[in-house]
Amino acid sequence: MGVPKRGAGALAVAGLTAALLTGCGGGEDPVPGPTATMLAPGRPGEPNATVTAGPTADPAPAEADVTFMRMMIVHHGQAIEMSELAPGRAADPRVKSLASRISAAQTGEITLMRDWLRRHKKLPATDHDHHAMPGMITPGELAALKAARATEFDRRYLTLMIKHHEGALTMADTVLAGGTDTVALQLAKDVNTTQQAEINRMRALL
Repeated sequence: MGVPKRGAGALAVAGLTAALLTGCGGGEDPVPGPTATMLAPGRPGEPNATVTAGPTADPAPAEADVTFMRMMIVHHGQAIEMSELAPGRAADPRVKSLASRISAAQTGEITLMRDWLRRHKKLPATDHDHHAMPGMITPGELAALKAARATEFDRRYLTLMIKHHEGALTMADTVLAGGTDTVALQLAKDVNTTQQAEINRMRALL
């Protein structure tokens, strides 16, 4: 039996985790990098000065970065809730497989986003109205999805998840236009790439 290939979502999360650790040092505060000591020539009649040069602290993230991370945690949480219904309700194995990949990838991204918010001291992450975020499904839609079985579940799941993913694309575009943080911007780019591909897949399944 061959070794299974990692999905695009898993690779994206791994890359983002590496970026997060590189950019922020993996702790509450950035890990200082190497420094260098040099002499700065003084003015005529004054002694030389010793100057220590090294990396500066990461700049504070923009409000757009923080908002994106907080909202996307809640947004991903609903996608995971929807996807966890698939194993016991879906009829098409392709829908079950897609739901499993969505759940795994977005669980990893939530961990990354919580770590980012904790590092920047921007928790909590759940202070947003569900209805204010693009693509969120309503309680009635979620109840209908939970009640559906077999091909009816497949149809509802795919239709609602397309809507949900399209909302994520809107949120990603917003932070790409106004954000400044490297990790937030990379996550937004990965959301655009991964979720657009999944939208195309779901439309084909429908």
